[in-house]
Amino acid sequence: MKKDIKLSGVGGQGILSIATVIGEAATEAGLQLKQAEVHGMSQRGGDVQSDLRLSTEEIFSDQISLGKADLIVSMEPMEALRYLPYLSAEGVVVTSSKPFVNIPNYPDEAALQAELDALPHVAKLDIEQLAKEHQVPKSANMILLGMATKYIEILTPEQMRSAIRQIFARKGEQVVNDNLKAFDLGYENIQ
Repeated sequence: MKKDIKLSGVGGQGILSIATVIGEAATEAGLQLKQAEVHGMSQRGGDVQSDLRLSTEEIFSDQISLGKADLIVSMEPMEALRYLPYLSAEGVVVTSSKPFVNIPNYPDEAALQAELDALPHVAKLDIEQLAKEHQVPKSANMILLGMATKYIEILTPEQMRSAIRQIFARKGEQVVNDNLKAFDLGYENIQ
């Protein structure tokens, strides 16, 4: 079994944390793992993307070819749409529904939503609002990871939770608990 995941978003939204948690879970599960270097501006506000490849078999390349991604996981809807050429015919887009407007000529939100809604396999949720409503405003990225876990399939929710505990342990129990709560919100609220 294998999963090719394209991660995307805007610098400062937590894409690297998502990749780190998935990578930790994959390592603990004994899976093969390749991650392409993060491309783009990792500073706050710049676009960021990374390839993450997981498999039970050997992986030879760290980059995902056009039309081969099983999953696009994006903190931002325009960034999700930017990487559609990489998505396979049966691939799934998991994204925040709320735009992060960081450029003056940002596309019309209704047009973005219509384009997302036209996709055959998409899961979207206003993760920022959900994070605020549940008092975990800094953990919207873990809500997105919870949503994506249903489609990653090669890793279980408990393996992801264990990785969250490992990755955030040095930041204290409250941070761990907030991120676990956020993960569960995403996992439970996916359509």
